[in-house]
Amino acid sequence: MATRKLLKTCAVALSATLALSLAACGNANNNNAASGSNTGTGTASSGGNKKVTITFQNIYPDPATPSYKMLHELIAQYEQDHPNVHIELDTLNTDQQKVKLKTQAASKEVPDITIVNPAAQMKPFVDAGLLAPLNDVIDQNGLKDTYQSGLLDYYSFDGNVYALPDGNNIEVVFYNKDLFQQAGISDTPKTFEEMLQDVKTLKSKGITPIAIGEKDSWTGSFLFMNMLLRTNGGPGFLKDVVDGKKTFSDPAFIQAVDRFQDLVQAGAFPDGATSIDATAGGNIFKSGKAAMWVIGSWETGAIDASSVAGKVGAFQFPTVDGKGDPNEFMLAPGSAFAVSANSEHLQETKDFLNFFTLNLPKKQFDLKNAVGLGQKVDGDLKSAGYSDLAISIANLFNEVKGGDLAFDNTMNPATAQVHLSSIQNLFVQKVDSAQVAKEHQSAYEANK
Repeated sequence: MATRKLLKTCAVALSATLALSLAACGNANNNNAASGSNTGTGTASSGGNKKVTITFQNIYPDPATPSYKMLHELIAQYEQDHPNVHIELDTLNTDQQKVKLKTQAASKEVPDITIVNPAAQMKPFVDAGLLAPLNDVIDQNGLKDTYQSGLLDYYSFDGNVYALPDGNNIEVVFYNKDLFQQAGISDTPKTFEEMLQDVKTLKSKGITPIAIGEKDSWTGSFLFMNMLLRTNGGPGFLKDVVDGKKTFSDPAFIQAVDRFQDLVQAGAFPDGATSIDATAGGNIFKSGKAAMWVIGSWETGAIDASSVAGKVGAFQFPTVDGKGDPNEFMLAPGSAFAVSANSEHLQETKDFLNFFTLNLPKKQFDLKNAVGLGQKVDGDLKSAGYSDLAISIANLFNEVKGGDLAFDNTMNPATAQVHLSSIQNLFVQKVDSAQVAKEHQSAYEANK
């Protein structure tokens, strides 16, 4: 669950991202994120003639994205420098990976490297003894110091680090300037009412207002949580539920459900949204067929690599019914790389992961995908040719006053699953918001 300590830690971590945004304003061009890095020249653990295959389950399925290229280029470099090591990829979209990992965990057959999410989501895997402590990995070649201050706390239990995050992001509303102009919309919405009117205007012009792929149910939840953050007047609603100060029948939750259903009923989302996965949903926006996309800043580089590059801006999620501070964001410490405690090649896997994470920042920087990384990047975005969008997103990090974590990073997995299914159902049918609240409360009471 999200403790006050965690929320404080996140604020610290995001402040550390300031180094990136300040760099965008003209710091020296000194991209040394991977200085002193393991360059894949071999170590005692991975050298020799022993043939080793390391399975790497990942969530970078889209070949058009910088993250996909980063993954493949770093693996190619490592395999070239370590001919005895083969990295076997198991590439899935996010929800597919979550489901598959649960099945694998049940039989204690977790891949050598897999993906976990922070805090409440990864705790069951740690408690089951499925993940290897990575303290020795982060102590090697100065890797620990590359992470933003406090970020690794989200992935640590009882003094051990169990996963290494790929990002530290905020959720924003990306928008296609050309489509806004075509619809006659001259400014970005500052209130939910304005956003709802823009949705109706875009819909009337035959333009899909908001891209989403709700087959992967986290996407709708991530968007919904912006509304709860606003109707609650600030962060901490779920913590108040855990502390017994509020229930899901609280007016703030009811109001958030109602406003979310207003978007659905106004036709904000693509037809058949629940049959489209997150990658396909994002491509609706990146191919210029949707006007807005409410998603994490991690997509900045992918947008700049798509056909809508140069046409996209970003803004904070608006206030809802006059409530909330736009500079409070949904916070997204990233999905993270974890190692199976039962790996047959534990030391070789750790050696590769050290190389991979040590070199990830520089590779992402070179691929114009450094905004929202969880590791420090000391570079000049403008001189490096980053887009105005990327620089504007980096500057948004300066405005962060705090926020909430995703529902499923905060609540226990059983309650989170009921929540994800409940929000997904709202895309299919209108439901009494009191009934939605009752479903949530019942799940929480049954699983706390």
